[in-house]
Amino acid sequence: MHMQFLGATGTVTGSKYLVTSGRSNILVDCGLFQGYKQLRLRNWSHLPVPPASIDAVVLTHAHLDHSGYIPLLVKSGFRGKIYCSEATYELCRILLPDSGHLLEEEAGYANRHGHSRHSPALPLYTQEEAEDALAYFAPVKFGKRFAVAGALHAELARSGHILGASMVTLRDDKTSVVFSGDLGRMNDPLMAPPAHVEGANYLVVESTYGNRRHDPADPMTLLGKTIQETVARGGVVVIPSFAVGRAQTLLHYVDRLKKSGAIPPLLPVYLNSPMAADVTALYRAYRHDHRLDEEQCSAMCHAAKIVNTVDESKALNMKRMPMVIIAASGMATGGRVLHHLKAFASDPRNTILFAGFQAGGTRGAAMLGGADAIKIHGEYVPLRAQVVQIENLSAHADADEILAWLSGFRQPPKRTFITHGEPEAADSLRRRVEETLKWDCSVPDYLERVELP
Repeated sequence: MHMQFLGATGTVTGSKYLVTSGRSNILVDCGLFQGYKQLRLRNWSHLPVPPASIDAVVLTHAHLDHSGYIPLLVKSGFRGKIYCSEATYELCRILLPDSGHLLEEEAGYANRHGHSRHSPALPLYTQEEAEDALAYFAPVKFGKRFAVAGALHAELARSGHILGASMVTLRDDKTSVVFSGDLGRMNDPLMAPPAHVEGANYLVVESTYGNRRHDPADPMTLLGKTIQETVARGGVVVIPSFAVGRAQTLLHYVDRLKKSGAIPPLLPVYLNSPMAADVTALYRAYRHDHRLDEEQCSAMCHAAKIVNTVDESKALNMKRMPMVIIAASGMATGGRVLHHLKAFASDPRNTILFAGFQAGGTRGAAMLGGADAIKIHGEYVPLRAQVVQIENLSAHADADEILAWLSGFRQPPKRTFITHGEPEAADSLRRRVEETLKWDCSVPDYLERVELP
């Protein structure tokens, strides 16, 4: 068995791992690169292996940095099956066409306003191409071993990150390797903790928060305090949010904050993401995948007014009253939230609230880094609003939680590969695992190929 790292090295995006066993080629995850331009340009580069030669894809979860390259893979000739959990498939049915739609919108906007160096600007893929790719999905149940290709078999276990999120165990006749995917929190308000894994010959583990501990303060209290202070100034709270996972946690907290009186019960709260609304409804269909009961699910679904149309979205930007707007995307890289930032970022009464990790090269990272202006649609917008981050709202395990999960292995892997982290985070986790658990660890480079004997 061999493995090549086609993404998630030196960055938290672009997750792709090419596993070769005999004549079989398997991709574990198939994500888009996001953030720095030099990373995003990789989305346009050819894979080192022809897509038509890939026999199958196994997904850990639906976030675009793990699934968003699939339409391009199919467009380029892939004709195998895409295995994932049932909830991940349902989420991809929402996320991938929406991604294609946004890519088309961005290309169209660039062409109309002359913001692109290319003439014409083209989308990476279209909504129709994303919808076509859904025909290759093959959902599987957690805990059930299934054939992937040749001698390769796989099994999914819950990773606790978002609805349907999985860790993947891949085996051939001689070797086993576990991919952690994105590990969830031990005490997440919505998701159960990651499943216990007894061992494997090799391990690929994420390191998003590999050099940090989450603030022990209650994130719901911090959210309520930020909203209340902004309302007192007469301002608007704009929350760039991932449509899957983060938006649902925020809605759950908003419901509880209003019921407790920590924020005004009549404060207008808007969810400006039809996609996030569709995702929220899935929590009712997959009750066994999370902690919420039926009443809590219903309350979460009704915690905000859903903004469906573009005209409704534009109308929000004309309001000058206290309100909360939750809109995609989580790192302010695209979507409707950009128009809200253009409308509200220049007013010091307002707050831009980031709920989780911001990858290098994103607008979110720039704003948290102290930028006095942000470039949106080719123009610089003054940044005078308060910028706040509630980092412990993240759905990623921190360094302590990752180590606690690793400590559950009965036997150490022959080698552990630290991926899906910025360089400092990945190397920090490597050192800590080597020193604490005495495991053989490495931080792979982009396109590095290793043998798994």
